[in-house]
Amino acid sequence: MLKSHRFEVFLFFGALTFAFNGVVAKLVLEAGLDTWRLTEIRCTGAFVIMFAVVLARKAKSLLITRDELPLLLAFGVIGIAAVQIFYFVAIARLHVSIGLIIEFTAPIWIALWLRFVMKKEVSKLMWWGLSLGFVGLMMVAQVWKGLTLNGIGVIAAFIDAFALAGYFLLGERLGKKKDSDVMMVWGLGVASVLFAIAFPWWSYPFHIFTQKMDLHGRFAGHMWSGWILILWVVVMGTIVPYFCVISGLKGLSAAKSSVIGMLEPILAGVFGWWWLNEAFTGIQLVGAFVVLVGIYLADRAKTTS
Repeated sequence: MLKSHRFEVFLFFGALTFAFNGVVAKLVLEAGLDTWRLTEIRCTGAFVIMFAVVLARKAKSLLITRDELPLLLAFGVIGIAAVQIFYFVAIARLHVSIGLIIEFTAPIWIALWLRFVMKKEVSKLMWWGLSLGFVGLMMVAQVWKGLTLNGIGVIAAFIDAFALAGYFLLGERLGKKKDSDVMMVWGLGVASVLFAIAFPWWSYPFHIFTQKMDLHGRFAGHMWSGWILILWVVVMGTIVPYFCVISGLKGLSAAKSSVIGMLEPILAGVFGWWWLNEAFTGIQLVGAFVVLVGIYLADRAKTTS
């Protein structure tokens, strides 16, 4: 049973680790590290580790053809760097819930791309799953509490949604040709170069690694060194979830995978409630259930040529 649903398990665990990483990253950000610098060390650290592992195990797999290069560059620029950059731009100008809702319209754009550009038939069950998932996310995010919209923020959030859609579509296509770890090395490597150009390493606040950080919430008063939390963000918050999502894309379509990704905001809310004592209301619980129903329907749907 578990083996037959291993790709769904990969995607679920990816959403789980991405969500938990949100709590750990929040602790680092509250300790004073800028969001851009955290993203930079996250991408670069993950790239260095993955490159060393792949180089030691199967160095020849890092070689690519001329036809593969544009896709791998696009995966790094769009699927990794752009998703993170435009998300930060969006939530800096919008209520976080609004930014998340717009970002997670990505499954809808994927379905529209498949139907009207790729000329594939998208089943009614998939559309129902998408609709329920989106409505459930609106309930979880309680969007009615943050309806003040900023033009630049809205544009950035939609670009982020398109980039997230590109991440799943490119990941699905590349997954048929390259191993998950090789895709990660190239994607994270491209993103790391972009961040290094925008934010040179000679000005990085390296003191953050030795700074003591409060764990807050139920662990308030416990202090850990910055390098421990940052290492978690790099390994368990970047390498593991990206590997899981890319591995899941090898067996499921981009449309189904992106819908399962809707679990991330729900799980993030659960972790925020458990660790940071953030409120989780009744309407959010109902919304979470609606999202789960939507994911179930989308997972049962078939997308055929």
